Amino acid sequence: MSVVVEKEYRFIPPHRGSLIPSLIQRFRLVDLYLARKYGVVEHECRNLHRFMQACQEGKSILLAPNHCRYSDPLVLGWPARHAKTHLFAMASWHLFSASRFQAYAIQKMGAFSILREGIDRQSLEMAIDILGRAERPLILFPEGATTRSNDRLYPLLDGVAFIARSAAKRRAKHDSGSVVIQPVAIKYLYRGDIATWVANAMGRLEKELGWRPTKGQCLSSRVKRIIIAVFAMCEVRYLGRPATRSFHFRKDDLVRTLLDQAESRYGLSSKEEIEPLTRIRKLRSTLSTTLSSSSSLKEREVGRHYADITDLAQRLHYFPHRCLDKSLISETEILEALEGLQEILLGRPDFPGPFKVIIDFGEPIPATPDRCPRGDADPLLSQLAQSLSSMLGKLACESRFVDLKTIDRLDRHK
Repeated sequence: MSVVVEKEYRFIPPHRGSLIPSLIQRFRLVDLYLARKYGVVEHECRNLHRFMQACQEGKSILLAPNHCRYSDPLVLGWPARHAKTHLFAMASWHLFSASRFQAYAIQKMGAFSILREGIDRQSLEMAIDILGRAERPLILFPEGATTRSNDRLYPLLDGVAFIARSAAKRRAKHDSGSVVIQPVAIKYLYRGDIATWVANAMGRLEKELGWRPTKGQCLSSRVKRIIIAVFAMCEVRYLGRPATRSFHFRKDDLVRTLLDQAESRYGLSSKEEIEPLTRIRKLRSTLSTTLSSSSSLKEREVGRHYADITDLAQRLHYFPHRCLDKSLISETEILEALEGLQEILLGRPDFPGPFKVIIDFGEPIPATPDRCPRGDADPLLSQLAQSLSSMLGKLACESRFVDLKTIDRLDRHK
């Protein structure tokens, strides 16, 4: 679903009681949901003592994980269960707008809304208050969006450092306690038959394109042809014709052109040197305001069109188009590439499973009330990015690596 919501934003506070979260944990409801919805059936917590020690010492804990899959917030319920604590979490407003049941469920589990595409003072104040009083650990995803890139860390938003410093200042006045940012690396390992899943996923994608399944042909060539076909469809739809440049340049060109179109329609300044995700957030802020306030059916339809363009630009930006150039590739990279194609072409990925998830806790990073010098890189954010990147780099080595030619041979025998 699109993160651009057509109704006016209203802040949704978290449920602060413990009974319902305790019942959810006791009856393993999250475990069942993770297995059925996302295929996550096994977990392993590493260095959990770092988190538990911070809890026992009464520290205010801001959990800062990477965000590669939609299941990330829920898998953090496992370490919370082991540590015998409940969590709060900042969740994008669009998640509360999907359905009444989903809004009710995530709120009862401790989530509160955040308008990612604007300034949400109520949400920021809630986060600072939670940490300032050390009420519960708070989850905040510093990348700001689901990246579908498990082994790569994207640029972090500065909101995590602002909240941590503001909370440290408030807690220093309250009881002189400390606030820490806890890096959390989340890594998914596929535990199924990758050859079978790839063959099924390829067949479905080829069918959606109207192609006769080409089972028995070279897998890597089939995948590359589908990638080229999907990109060409996007180019024809939004640019009028397929691009002629080398494919390695086409993704960036298409993302840039899509954003240029949307920015031009709404009179936003287009500065190509600005990182695409920054441009996407600014566009979504404008689109959310337009769709929630406009009474014109035509203007709303135009807004939906450009919201689709903005969503597509983000999916293309995250798409790992270079991973299939390698002969030896991890199962994680194969899954992410094909799931990315499914999301672009079909609207949603398959969520294959079964997955094992590793949740690794880094050393807590103390937050002080001191302001970051203007114009300099934020040392708190830099330290967090360095810690997460290092942890993810080590975990990436635990993926199973396969030779695409080997999968080709396995596929021919099925």
